[in-house]
Amino acid sequence: MNKQTKVWLVLAIALSLLALGSACGSKESGTNESNSTSDAGAAPYSGPTGTIAGVISFEGTPPAPTKIDTSADAACGKANPNLSTDHTIVTDGKLANVFVYIKEGSVDGGKKVGDYAWSTPTTAVQLDQKGCHYSPHVLGVQTNQKISITNSDQTQHNIHPSPKNNPEWNQTQANGAPPIEKSFARAETLIPVKCNQHPWMKAYIGVMKTPFFDVSETNGAYEIKGVPPGKYTVVAWREGGADGQTKQMEVTVPANGSGKADFAFGSTTTSVNTSLKVMPALELPMLHR
Repeated sequence: MNKQTKVWLVLAIALSLLALGSACGSKESGTNESNSTSDAGAAPYSGPTGTIAGVISFEGTPPAPTKIDTSADAACGKANPNLSTDHTIVTDGKLANVFVYIKEGSVDGGKKVGDYAWSTPTTAVQLDQKGCHYSPHVLGVQTNQKISITNSDQTQHNIHPSPKNNPEWNQTQANGAPPIEKSFARAETLIPVKCNQHPWMKAYIGVMKTPFFDVSETNGAYEIKGVPPGKYTVVAWREGGADGQTKQMEVTVPANGSGKADFAFGSTTTSVNTSLKVMPALELPMLHR
């Protein structure tokens, strides 16, 4: 084999390896895209529906709220002098702020609930910063549904969600500034939200492909409406620990009827920073993971 032939052979092998690498990269990208919320070609559901309803209880003695030190920001202390932790809100043994949703399931007839097209609501979900506190503490949206974030305080906030499946962002919002509108394209439960300037401020956003979710109220009650008849895995999530606490059960929903799913949680250690260290206001570009 002469020198020129060897050169061409090496070049051919290099080009083959490059093509193979590109093919693998394309395959990986396609795998990532399979998690997309796009349901091209899926038909909307039309037929009878039912509900899933229940009550979330708290077993044992709930932890007492801890007063938050807001002395480093006079606006927070003035707006909310009795500001305290809100990670466990229990009233008469019932637990608020539990996110309940259908994880998976089959509609009567065998079709999966995720095989249908569920339209994105055109109404934005509201998230306010009032009294140096996120309101609501836990909320749910569908993929691509707008979240309108407002600042009702006489101080500046810095909204910073930390998703795993969606782009992360971090944006400053001064008092009187226009609402910030954001959305999340991929389903994710649940996305923690913090304020970089007031470290005790926390909220959680559940992003779902379907409209089948709700958040328990102060009386522990929740209700998921418009559910096609079938068998479902229902999950209840509450704040606590690194990724929260979850429980699940199987529920059967009859046509024009209701399936019942009551959950009970107990005490857990939840770390909450109750002191204030004012952080520099940061505004970072969107990061794609």
